[in-house]
This record gives sequence, structure tokens and C-alpha cells, in this order.
Amino acid sequence: MQADRPLWVPSREFIAETPLKAFMDWCADRFSKEFEDVDAFHAWSVEERADFWAAVWDFCDVKGDRGERALINGDDMLAARFFPDATLNFTENLLRLSGEGDALVFWGEDKVKSRMSWNELRALVSRLQQAFKAAGIGNGDRVAAMMPNMPETFACMLATASIGAIWSSCSPDFGEQGVLDRFGQIKPSLFIVCDGYWYAGKKQNIAAKVGAIASGLGAPTVVVPYVGGTQELAASLEAGCTIGDFIAPFQAGLIEYERLPFSHPLYILFSSGTTGIPKCIVHSAGGTLLQHLKEHRFHCSLKEGDKLFYFTTCGWMMWNWLASGLAVGATLCLFDGSPFHPSGNVLFDYAQEEAFAVFGTSAKYIDAVRKGGYTPVSTHDLSSLRLMTSTGSPLAPEGFMFVYEGIKPDVQLASISGGTDIVSCFVLGNPLKPVWRGEIQGPGLGLAIDVWNDEGHSVREEKGELVCTRAFPSMPVMFWNDPEGQKYRAAYFERFDNVWCHGDFAEWTKHGGLVIHGRSDATLNPGGVRIGTAEIYNQVEQLDEVQEALCIGQDWDDDVRVVLFVRLAAGQTLTDDLVKTIKTKIRTGASPRHVPAKIIAVSDIPRTKSGKIVELAVREVVHGRAVKNKEALANPEALDLYADLAELKA
Repeated sequence: MQADRPLWVPSREFIAETPLKAFMDWCADRFSKEFEDVDAFHAWSVEERADFWAAVWDFCDVKGDRGERALINGDDMLAARFFPDATLNFTENLLRLSGEGDALVFWGEDKVKSRMSWNELRALVSRLQQAFKAAGIGNGDRVAAMMPNMPETFACMLATASIGAIWSSCSPDFGEQGVLDRFGQIKPSLFIVCDGYWYAGKKQNIAAKVGAIASGLGAPTVVVPYVGGTQELAASLEAGCTIGDFIAPFQAGLIEYERLPFSHPLYILFSSGTTGIPKCIVHSAGGTLLQHLKEHRFHCSLKEGDKLFYFTTCGWMMWNWLASGLAVGATLCLFDGSPFHPSGNVLFDYAQEEAFAVFGTSAKYIDAVRKGGYTPVSTHDLSSLRLMTSTGSPLAPEGFMFVYEGIKPDVQLASISGGTDIVSCFVLGNPLKPVWRGEIQGPGLGLAIDVWNDEGHSVREEKGELVCTRAFPSMPVMFWNDPEGQKYRAAYFERFDNVWCHGDFAEWTKHGGLVIHGRSDATLNPGGVRIGTAEIYNQVEQLDEVQEALCIGQDWDDDVRVVLFVRLAAGQTLTDDLVKTIKTKIRTGASPRHVPAKIIAVSDIPRTKSGKIVELAVREVVHGRAVKNKEALANPEALDLYADLAELKA
């Protein structure tokens, strides 16, 4: 494939069938506008945000009363309020379908397979809602869950939101202190757990951990069966019961939906950094619903009956994003466990068997499939697959090429980026635009995205800070335990006045797309030149000898030098020849300034529970500083590999 040609171009027939094209035409008629192209439509969606978001509500048939006003105080990022007169219920909008068709399909590795129809899901939500009310849980109370990505987790979330309570979740692989650091801050009225989970074919026993966490939280605990031992675990807890016993007194009936203000809290999500205790980010029911409907319907072309898959855990905001697919009437395909058990084909087996329309995953997964030698294009029937999305970290150009050469040549590939902070995306796919190698297709509709330099000026084809210059519905309602809003303002608004600074190092391309070069706080500054770590990873991870890499800036001789850590493929050693190969690859593929001063082999690279490598934590260790909140890491022991290295003392 030539570099100056797009990897994918939507056909006229494809465009004509997209919900985005239908929505553009609907808005043109409703507001007496003419939109030359989707870029003009985006410009209108930003300039006329009140009209745009009201149109999203109406076109997507949101259940609720939206009121007359769509936006007040729109010029003030912190004072802006969307739909201040509206009332709605999140669960009512997600459970709009009924019947025997599949709402949820579940694979727990190769151990468990199950299906839950819309009627079965509604029945379980009804019984859970009654049980929650009987337990005294109501509007504003918190329900916390340490659960696998399984059907019962969704039912518990929906029951929580139906009564105006607030949902918060993490995955069962979190350590005891990591869970207490999160849920201890929000003081849940109920704690929901599983009896264990499967990973890489092995049963993971968590009884002791559950007991310690339940005791620390002091909340009644409901145990959901998965691997066995449910009754025993529930009996061992001071205030424990099984989910079966919890709902036994209640028969399924009509679900009662409490309609609440647009900005009523729905979710509490947690930052995953290692710089201190996690921030508790509160998201609203209305903002989450509208933003997700927009992304699912218009950016992902999701339709009723489509199979939507995202490889995620309940500790990552993509789980919350996945859940909202129910509001479109999509069937959610859930997977829990290792994506390489029993083999690296398991997710593609799943995609083939269930006929996924949308396959969502991480950049690291795509790279691991490529380096594992898997070629689904030749082994699987993926004819139903229309869209593949990638997030978690920047998708390298090599990853783009692999998707088209090794997975499916005619799929729309959408690299997407946003985060926990907005429970959605700032930049993502667009079904009306081409896909270019290494580029995110464009900004989200209704979002005033830009790239600014240090002076606060908009720049094109130049690296800078990713910002959003106008308020949008899925901004957090607040941070928990931040009554004056100081932590919230400090997180996003200290860099530029009245402008959301997201913390990504980004660049507009000549095609109108974007490239994310890594996190701003991890940006390297050798000789005063800002370099994004993703630029280095894009080069070195093309080498078969390198499994993955992590790059930091080390303070050295009154400057900063670039240090590259590499985890090598099996059987490889870091010889002088390989060091030379790595440096040459970076010099020719990026620039001489990107070439590391030091290259060091390590056996493991630390990462968060959602798979993101933690450059800042490694930087702290290298400089002899303590790392806070190690519980955020999936493999905190890996940090020890970076302490007191002789190679970094000269």
C-alpha cells in the first residue's frame, strides 16, 4: 500500500446507508441548512451546540422530557449546563427493547458460554431493583462492584441506575489496597463481587481478598456465581449473601424508572495514574447517554441488532461505553479473561461465531496479534465485520497496516482517543471519511477540538496540546470529595483559561485527521525539543526482535537524555548489533533527536490494569523517587527492574 493513498475509502453506497448521513440530512432539513461535507457539519455542530445536542436527543429518540433549554452559560466551561430542565432515566433508555432476542452474549475464556435475552435481562433488572430498594438503597447511594465483564454485572448496573443510585466498578484482578483506595473514598451502600474468575485457563481464588475488602468497606456484600464456591464465600462474610438469595423474595415485574435531572450522577470512574490516590470522577446520566448515543450511532454506524464487542474489563471506561450500546438495540458481546487463551485466535473465533459488526480492542492487542504471527484474514470469516476500533494507547502506523493486511482489507479502522475523564472520545472514527495510515479520522461531533502550542495558539501539522475550547455534555459533574472543585479545575483548566487541556501531545495532519504522540506529562525534552514517546515506539516496535518498549527522559548533566527500555522477543539478547539496529531504525524513521542515549533490556514492562504502560512511574523509580498508588498497576513488581540501574549512572 502506498503511503500517499488512504487505506480505506467509504463507497457512495456505504455512505448512503450510514446513520450519520441520515442525521446530516435530517439536520439540514430541520434547521434549513446545507452541509457541503461532514467537516461543514462538524463546524455547525460546534457553533450551534444547543441545536446540535437537541437534535441528537430527538433523532435518537431519547426517552425523557428534554425541556425547552438545551444549553445555558455555554461560554463558560465550568458553569455551562446542558438540558437544565430535562429529566430522564439512563436504564429506561438502555432497556428500550424486549423479546427473546439476545441482549448479552458471554464468553469466559473457554470455560463458560451463555446468552441472556432482552426479556431475561429485564426480568433480572426488575428483581435486582426490588432487592436494592428493600435493602434501603436509593437516589444518590453508591453501589460498588468488583466483577468480571459478565451479564450479571450489566444487570446490577442497570438496576442501580434505574433508582438513581450511582454505579462504580473495577475488575477482580485488582489488589486489596487498590480496591479500598477507590471504593473506600465513595463509601458504597452495597458491594457486589464474584466468587472468583478465570485467567489463562486457571481458576483465580479471591475469597481472602473479598473478605478483607468487604470488611474494610463495611458494606453488605452480594456474591455472584462464576467459578464455584459462591455459597461458601457468602457465608464467610459478615454481611454476605448470594445474588440468588438476594433476589429470591422478588418476582419479575415492570421496572420502575425514576426520571431524574440530566446532570444526575450515574457513574464514578477512577483515574489510573500512579501519582497518588485515584481521583473519583463523577459522570452524569444525561451527558453519558447523549455522548455515547452520538458515538455509537453516528461515528460507529451502530444499528439495532448489530453485534457490538469491546475487549475490556469493568475497571476501564470502555466497559461503560460498551454498556450504552444497549440504547441502540445492539447485542453486546462480552469476553472475560485472557485474549490469548486458549490461543491468540479466541477473539477472532468469537467474532466469526457471533458475526461481530464492531470489534473494539487496544493497540497493544493488535500489536500482540501481529507479533504472534496470527493472520485472521486467512483463517476466519469476518465478512460481518464493518468497523474495528483501537484505543488505550496510540495505534502505530504498523498496526494500521497489519489490520488491513492481516485482519480484513475492507474494514473501517478507527483509532480512537478520549478517556476516563470524559467517559468517551475526543477524536475517533468517521464513516464518511477515508482512513489514512497512522491517523485518527477526526474530532467528535459537537466537540470543539484543537491543538495548541505553548502560547495558546492553534497550530496545524505541528505538535501541541490537545484541547477542547467549548463545553460539552460528558464533562464530569464533579470529582467526589472535592466540594470547592479545586481538584477538578486543577486537572483540566490550569494550563489555559476556560479551555479543557486534556494532557495529550497531538498533531493535526494535512488530511484533517489527528495523531496522538503520547501523554503530555510523559513528553521528552532533550535539548529543549519536545518529543512524543509514541514516535519512538512506532519505530522500535516494528522490529521483530522487540516485543514492546518503554521510553522516559532521565535528568542528566543539566539536560534530559532519552532512555529506552526494551522487552525482547523470546530467544533474543540485546547485542551491540541489535542496539545499532534499534538506533538506526529510530534515526531513519523518526529523527536523530529521537535516538536514545541509553537502550536497556528488561524482562517486564509495568502497566495499568487496562494495559497502559506507565512511563511516569518508571521515571520516578529511575530518579530514586517513591511511586505512589502502586495498586493501580497490574504488575507492580516490574518496577523493581528499573531501580538503581548501573547503566544509568554513567
